[in-house]
Amino acid sequence: MARDTSDTTPLTKRDELIAWFAEGEKPRERFAVGTEHEKVPFYRDGNSPVPYEGETGIRSLLEGVARETGWEAIEDAGHLIGLAGADGGAISLEPGGQFELSGAPLPDVHATERELRIHLEATARAADPLGIGFLDLGMSPKWTREGTPVMPKSRYKIMAGYMPKVGSLGLDMMLRTATVQVNLDFSSEADMATKMRVALALQPVATALFANSPFTDGRPNGFLSRRSEIWRDTDADRTGMLPRAFEAGFGYEAYVDWLLDMPMYFVKRGETYHDVSGASFRDLMDGRLAALPGERATMSDWANHASTAFPEVRLKRYIEMRGSDVGGADMIVAQAAFWVGLLYDEAGLEAAWDIAKAWSASERECLRAMVPRLGLATPIAGRSLGTVAAEALAIARKGLEARGRRDEQGRDETHHLQPLEAIVASGRSRAEDRLADYEGPWRRSVEPAFTECVF
Repeated sequence: MARDTSDTTPLTKRDELIAWFAEGEKPRERFAVGTEHEKVPFYRDGNSPVPYEGETGIRSLLEGVARETGWEAIEDAGHLIGLAGADGGAISLEPGGQFELSGAPLPDVHATERELRIHLEATARAADPLGIGFLDLGMSPKWTREGTPVMPKSRYKIMAGYMPKVGSLGLDMMLRTATVQVNLDFSSEADMATKMRVALALQPVATALFANSPFTDGRPNGFLSRRSEIWRDTDADRTGMLPRAFEAGFGYEAYVDWLLDMPMYFVKRGETYHDVSGASFRDLMDGRLAALPGERATMSDWANHASTAFPEVRLKRYIEMRGSDVGGADMIVAQAAFWVGLLYDEAGLEAAWDIAKAWSASERECLRAMVPRLGLATPIAGRSLGTVAAEALAIARKGLEARGRRDEQGRDETHHLQPLEAIVASGRSRAEDRLADYEGPWRRSVEPAFTECVF
């Protein structure tokens, strides 16, 4: 998240929390697609991590990108920690320096590809003079947690203090992983509920297709998506497959109740982040928060609290798909095409739900637990996830064909699915290809990743 929300409208009742989500509804003709991706920066000379300070550090990189783009500075306690574009896009820093583009809401996948290309070109112009490159892997393959620089963002200090209390891998998630997300719209509460169910059930398919984090601490880690496995031991109160989404009557109210049960991280007043980790949002609404007695909730508190929930699919005023490792530019765009094709065509959405609607809660949880290690070979309901992925891709292709959005060359959005179709045809994820490289031409070293796995 590039910038915490500032809206001092007071909140006095639960219905206002529910209405906040409902205000995200859009007519189908205004549906957009947004993408967010993180990339791990490194110095090309020595393959070392990039600190925040210094003439060639992350701050200097942000200043260079600001000169290239004209985007507005975002600061935290005097530190430059992001940039905001006039079109709604933003650049932010993840805790370990992962450089994130939060894309603007765009009309189609073709526009997403253009936005990404422009961003990567501008970032390269700023990064090259500093000797900085960017990995396209879902986890930094070499540096230890302790050897990873920490960015000066106030909310991250609070999260870093709380994470070890609720899981063993939260700091790895913060400092060493990189993801790609797709954000899509909904037209009504019923549409939201259906999309949440389909996206949650099929999120392990995306995890398998985009698996790309097989190395940790300079060697194979035993997983195809270590990033995905890390999320399983980060914070059970705010992560996972959101079982209540599959219960009858699921809607805004049920999601609000889940968020109200989820402990808080912080309350922001002015430029100050107050550590209230573990406290209840209900107490803040009632003015009974022990750390801030008498302080009551505002709309910005609710928006910020909602942004600290991390299920595999997250509801805000849009729906976020959160299950995938980052890959190269082609994979970032492919993920947008995959989910747009599945969720934005009504027939496709119904067909996608047909794939998974018979799966039990225990089958979904088992799938989520196994897929980081087994990828497309994961069994589900008597068949392999690779077979399910092939079926989902066929549905996505039909959905994109039905949309008929064409680029300047006359191509519809289906051509963006080609990297995924190649993975399904071969049965091998990018992670498996990299592991083969490690055992073969890389001679059991991850150093070649810094020249071959880059943007």
